This record gives sequence, structure tokens and C-alpha cells, in this order.
Amino acid sequence: MFDLSFSQFLSQVLSAPGLGLVFLLTLGVVLVNGWTDAPNAIATAVGTGALSFRRAAGLAAVCNLLGGLWAAGSRAAVARTLYGLTRLGEGGRGALCAALAAVILWAVLAWVFGAPTSESHALVAGLSGAALALPGGWANLQGEAWARVGLGLGVSLALGWLGGAGAAGLLEKLGPSPRAARRGQIAGAAAMAFVHGAQDGQKFMALLLLGLTLPGGESAAPFDLPLWLAALCALTMAAGTAAGGRRIVERVGRDMAPLTPLGGLAADAGGAACLLACTLAGLPVSTTHAKTAAILGAGRQGVNRRVAGEIGLTWLCTFPCCALLGFLLVRLFPFSP
Repeated sequence: MFDLSFSQFLSQVLSAPGLGLVFLLTLGVVLVNGWTDAPNAIATAVGTGALSFRRAAGLAAVCNLLGGLWAAGSRAAVARTLYGLTRLGEGGRGALCAALAAVILWAVLAWVFGAPTSESHALVAGLSGAALALPGGWANLQGEAWARVGLGLGVSLALGWLGGAGAAGLLEKLGPSPRAARRGQIAGAAAMAFVHGAQDGQKFMALLLLGLTLPGGESAAPFDLPLWLAALCALTMAAGTAAGGRRIVERVGRDMAPLTPLGGLAADAGGAACLLACTLAGLPVSTTHAKTAAILGAGRQGVNRRVAGEIGLTWLCTFPCCALLGFLLVRLFPFSP
């Protein structure tokens, strides 16, 4: 069982340079997650004018932190799934560094073009590609964990769309005023940011704990996620959102579908419900996928097919490109920190 204080972690980082590199690269992935993934939580609230970008980013920062702290105190099923995705063994820290570098490269490229990529699936692909480059090849991939990732991908898209469409239909019948809908969006953005922090915060904490146990492949069940680690990941994510999230917000919240305050509230409700259900079930899913699917469900009458197609193409390219990057980085720069 992991029960790690900050001083103990710092001591291990100073005594093992490879772990320090894992730590820095993980924070880099968390930062770019704030650029390209976390902004999806606040995209509709900003797009409909319910919140300014600055206020929405501040709200997301607080709620990401609370969600990460909640995840650290819960059963952390998502973290266990990601932790057990691959068997890295000897050379594992080097492979982990390669996977993290692949995610950062892909995320920065997507951010340049304003495409909301999924760091969750980039991470899964990068880890898998790096594991394939190690001795053992395909035997390094753990089928049960991969099945949960695949299930999460399908479930999040379906639940997100159905949740957005269902919430839109319900709200149309209830008929709240635009002002009430905008106020509801503030709560919706807060809920989205909270469950994003709970879902993605677990993944990044699992990476650091994975780095601690490599090489060796210790069992991940059960283990504790330290609260200081949850706070660090959430604050780094918030810094990324404030620094570079505006481009993604505009792409998702304004360009993809012209949402009314009512439609924005429906998308927030559907996306948050989807993420919460998957997090409780321990399925690693993408905030980008869940929220985008909810927006498409809520605003299906006026979807910009060109923008939606470009976002879909980015998703399709994420798995093969990140897996290839992870594989090549291990093969081209073999090291075992």
C-alpha cells in the first residue's frame, strides 16, 4: 500500500534522478492537460456568455482541486486501471518518460491548431507504444485494463450524447428563462470541472506512483493517493487552463455548435453526469469526448460539421500517433533512468 508524505517523495526523487525526470514530465503532461482538456469543462459557459473566460478559469481551478482531493480520498478505481495498463519492468522508467514526452508533443501540436485532444487516450497510447518497444512486446500490455479503456471510450461517447440530448429535451419542457439557464450553467461548469479533476487527477497521480515502483511491477491494489499529490496535480492543471485554454474554449464552446444558454446547460448536465458515472465505475474516459458528445447531443440541430469533423479526425489520429511516438522515443533514445 502506498502512503507517501511529501518529504518521503522528495527524498526518493533526490536519490533517483530517473524518478525526478518522471515527476517533471508528469507535471508537464498535467500542464498541457490544462491547455487542451480541462477547458472543455468551461467551454459552453464561456461560449454562451454565462461566464467570462477569466472567471470560468478561476472556477475551474477551484473545482479541479476539489475533484482531485475527492478522488484521492475515494477508492481511486480509475488510477488502478491506468496503473495496471502495462507491465514495464526493467527499463520501465525510461519507457514511462518516453510515453510522457509523446503526450506532451502531441498535446502541444493539437493546441497549436486549436483541436481539443484527449490527454487520457494520448497517455494510454503513449504508454502502450513505449511498452511495445521493451523486451516482451505485446506481452507487456494488460488485456483486462485495456478492455476497461475501450469500454470507457464507447460508453463516454454514447452517454455524453444521450445525456446532452436528454437534458435538452427535458429543459425545453421545463422552459427556464435564459437568465436562469445562465445561472444554471455556472453550476454546470463547476460540476464539469469537479468531475474532470476527479477523473484526470487520478490518472496523473497513478503515473507518479508507477514511477515510484519501477522497476518491479508491484501490485496496485489497494493503494492510497496522497492529498498533497492531488493538490499539486490540480493546481498545475489550473495553471495550464489559465495560460492557454482560451483557444480550445472558443473551438468547442462557440465554433462547433451555436448553443443557447438552455443548450449550454443541457451539455453541461449531460457531460457531467457521464463523467461522474464513468469515474464511479472506474472507467478511464476523456473529458473532451464526454463534453463534445454532450454538446453534439444538445445542439444537434445546428452542428458545424466541418469543425466536428476536424475534432473527430484529431481523436482518430491520437491513438496511432501517440503510440508510434512512444515506441520511437524508446527505440531512438534508449535509456534506463
